[in-house]
Amino acid sequence: MDTLLISYRVQAERLDEHLTLLGAVHEELARTRPPGLRYLTLRLADGLSFVDIAMGPELPGPLPLLESFRRFRAGLEERCEQRDTVAFTVLGSYGMG
Repeated sequence: MDTLLISYRVQAERLDEHLTLLGAVHEELARTRPPGLRYLTLRLADGLSFVDIAMGPELPGPLPLLESFRRFRAGLEERCEQRDTVAFTVLGSYGMG
């Protein structure tokens, strides 16, 4: 299973747009339920920083096939002040499903 952690900070003036696009991604994921994919978005306490965690076989897997994800990714670089992507390995988990 591939795992990715994407951390980014959105420009304050683009926050509402970002939240709308991100919400559409999660709505489409809930509706289409791609097999084997796990996708979590955390909004950090400053309100502008986010962490996305994607887990699944052969990432990015089904994400680029989602219309909402393509719209989300289309302007992500312009909406963000900073962005980093790293692969990681889960060494242990309790209660995270």
